[in-house]
Amino acid sequence: MAVNSKKIAVYVVVVFVLYVIITDPAKAAEYVQIGFQGISDAASAVGDFMTWAANGGEG
Repeated sequence: MAVNSKKIAVYVVVVFVLYVIITDPAKAAEYVQIGFQGISDAASAVGDFMTWAANGGEG
């Protein structure tokens, strides 16, 4: 009976996240903030690209 490696990886990540949250909530909050900042920066970059493309690729 083979165990799905993707399922194991998800469980390992969930356990790690719970461990970090329980042992150091301040650090966990910092990680979340870093993640949301990255998502925000990516969305801003996509918006800038779309604006540039809509303007015909100028300036």
